[in-house]
Amino acid sequence: MYITKTRVEKKFNQTKIFQLNKPSFHRGVSESNHRYQMKALSGRPEMPSWLELRSYQTQAITNWFKSNGRGTLKMATGSGKTITALAIACELYKQIKLQVLLVVCPYRHLVTQWARECEKFNLKPILAFESVYSWQTQLSTQLYNIHSGTQDFLTIITTNSTLTTESFQSQLRYLPERTLIIGDEAHNLGASKLEESLPRHVGLRLGLSATPERYYDEDGTQSLFDYFGAVIKPEFTLKDAIEQGALVHYLYYPILVELTETESIAYSKITRRIGRALLFKGQENSNLSNIEDNEDIKNLLMRRARLVGTAENKLNALRELMHGRRDKKHTLFYCSDGSPQQGTQYDLSQLNAVTQILGVELNYRVSTYTAQTSLLEREKLRRQFEAGELQGLVAIKCLDEGVDIPAIQTAVILASSTNPRQFIQRRGRVLRPHPGKDRATVFDMIVLPPDLDRDTVEVERNLLRKELKRFIEFADLADNAGEARIKLLELQKRYGLLGI
Repeated sequence: MYITKTRVEKKFNQTKIFQLNKPSFHRGVSESNHRYQMKALSGRPEMPSWLELRSYQTQAITNWFKSNGRGTLKMATGSGKTITALAIACELYKQIKLQVLLVVCPYRHLVTQWARECEKFNLKPILAFESVYSWQTQLSTQLYNIHSGTQDFLTIITTNSTLTTESFQSQLRYLPERTLIIGDEAHNLGASKLEESLPRHVGLRLGLSATPERYYDEDGTQSLFDYFGAVIKPEFTLKDAIEQGALVHYLYYPILVELTETESIAYSKITRRIGRALLFKGQENSNLSNIEDNEDIKNLLMRRARLVGTAENKLNALRELMHGRRDKKHTLFYCSDGSPQQGTQYDLSQLNAVTQILGVELNYRVSTYTAQTSLLEREKLRRQFEAGELQGLVAIKCLDEGVDIPAIQTAVILASSTNPRQFIQRRGRVLRPHPGKDRATVFDMIVLPPDLDRDTVEVERNLLRKELKRFIEFADLADNAGEARIKLLELQKRYGLLGI
């Protein structure tokens, strides 16, 4: 049975608040200048001797402690949220003898990625996901040891889906007061079933996300902040991360793509239907903030987004682009998942077509990277990609959140969703620093809408406004901002959006 909102509020008030002091940090050397040596792990949190936290990380940690061990870190993708969170666990162990660290993350591959980072901090995590038989006995035994005093510390890393299971929920009641819960990519945990599954008696809470605000879900966003705490100031933006060297600079090249005649006719028909639906709802001049509440309009937008995402001329543009880049390595290709609505079967036709063009026509060494790719195979692909044995990875959205492949130097975005989070996540993913990587390059395929009649131009203008803001923000932070903005000018002029 899930806890009701009234009971949740009462539980919050009953949670123990610890007296936390201002943290102090030693100086070390950065990991990039230190060869990480494996050692026997005691399982107790310990700051690596080589680690030197950046100033924004120490500020974030200090402010989280000032907030009595609650808060959400809104930090740009790639700016070191995992390191910051583990440094907090080390400081809590030093101050109050923290006993348990529970990390909840959305995907299986992030569990293994967190495990690698935890080992650098002297931790020996239990990986609680997939088969219950692989972790349940071990978890219950170690929780017993914590309570009996025969074990100092326990680290648990699990997935969102495992968190909601009865097997895992039955263990949560045994977490001691001195437990820290970290929600990685915490925006996912604002979904009602997940939020209701979070342990209420754990007082120390830390949310991590570059984009904690949930897309068109104010209630879910508020639930997230009610649980983990508000965003810790100051926020660390992508601009901050680039300026401080946490992320590399980049070049941005919009590639404008026309629809075929058949696609243009289909696009115009859908847009007219969207216009009629908006007119019926009295929203034709709205800012579209409530558009997702209308299922009919939402489905039409999804259909049109799918048409744009899989536009045929994107393949011609890709062929032309990569013909002159066949010698380049470390390139990531983002394809459309082809899914018109959540929960339906992915259509991998674009992914397969891209793989055919690159691998067969251009002899470019690539492999696909999808949700069906096993964890073992993903790790193998990551190593081959970093070593240059594979020149490129062709992926859909499973590479959007949390995946750490810093060797990526170039991204070719054939399709994006309308959710700004995806755009932000992808950009940060490509800008992670790596030895020998001074600057990244992003090629972004943008479909030019067809000429529309007078009745549908205003609808299109409103729909485009939000999307163009995202493209322009991407352009403005690039080293070639002027060149990129001029490329987007054609789209702005066509729809009278020069003021963006």
